[in-house]
Amino acid sequence: MIAGLESVTSGEIRIEDRIVNNAAPKDRDIAMVFQSYALYPTMTVRDNMTFGMESRKVPKDEQNREVARVAALLQIEPLLKRKPSQLSGGQRQRVAMGRALVRDPKLFLFDEPLSNLDAKLRIEMRSEIKKLHQNVGKTTVYVTHDQIEAMTLASRIAVMYKGVLQQYDTPKNIYERPVNRFVAGFMGSPTMNFLQAIVADEGRGLIVANGDSRILPLPEGRFSSLQPGQEIIFGIRPEHFSLVSGDDANSAGRAVVDACIDMVEPTGAETILMTRIHGQEAIARCEPDDAPEQGERVSLAIDMRKVCLFDPVSDMRLQDCLRA
Repeated sequence: MIAGLESVTSGEIRIEDRIVNNAAPKDRDIAMVFQSYALYPTMTVRDNMTFGMESRKVPKDEQNREVARVAALLQIEPLLKRKPSQLSGGQRQRVAMGRALVRDPKLFLFDEPLSNLDAKLRIEMRSEIKKLHQNVGKTTVYVTHDQIEAMTLASRIAVMYKGVLQQYDTPKNIYERPVNRFVAGFMGSPTMNFLQAIVADEGRGLIVANGDSRILPLPEGRFSSLQPGQEIIFGIRPEHFSLVSGDDANSAGRAVVDACIDMVEPTGAETILMTRIHGQEAIARCEPDDAPEQGERVSLAIDMRKVCLFDPVSDMRLQDCLRA
């Protein structure tokens, strides 16, 4: 719809101060980078980059200047005489971006541009795109299913689910203050843990469902609207667990639960623990040197200052006094 390839059923699309709902795609001053590169296989890199300028009758001198500028920016000067079949995936993606950049448009559209690349190259190209955006300073709409890409590249993220906008916010707020369980579970790897819990009698903490009567104290005055006996979903991210040697961590906003280690997954820089807390599955992170053995029972401290509480019926996050 932004590019003009689909019609708009309601609302307005504005590029700068101009409404473009009925403008032809060629009149919107947009450049698009496709998932599949969409390079012309019989043309050289230079010809691929200048094709759009040729069709718009841009003078040759200007074409050469723009190609030289963009090729230097993307570090593809040695590739200008090659054809796409002679390039690697990362090089093709740079050429596809170069073809968009020579236009100097008002808006860039990136349609999952890194999904066809291997993991190492994807990380490298992610950095290239971020540097490119910082250098060029143009508004960019970037579509991705990779939440790491979204978190690292975006200044604002729009999380979509079944065609409906769930949350539009900064990466920090999306991660720390998700509006509902879908957003909370989608952003972050490993995903946020969701435990069933009940509000303690005096509303001052939580009791994990199917567990003992141990109260996990909530920060004082934070969730003043909770009612004793109320059922809630208790959300905590894996990095907000920590291993403790005993029940001595009930301080500085931390609470302790007992857990059984079902699986240990070393990843190098950290170790992922697949656990069960009173029969409910949860994932925790720990330092490799501190990792317990599979089948071991451990105590996990939870940073209660980082919790998110969700309504089990609506899946919406419960508002608290400190965070909107």
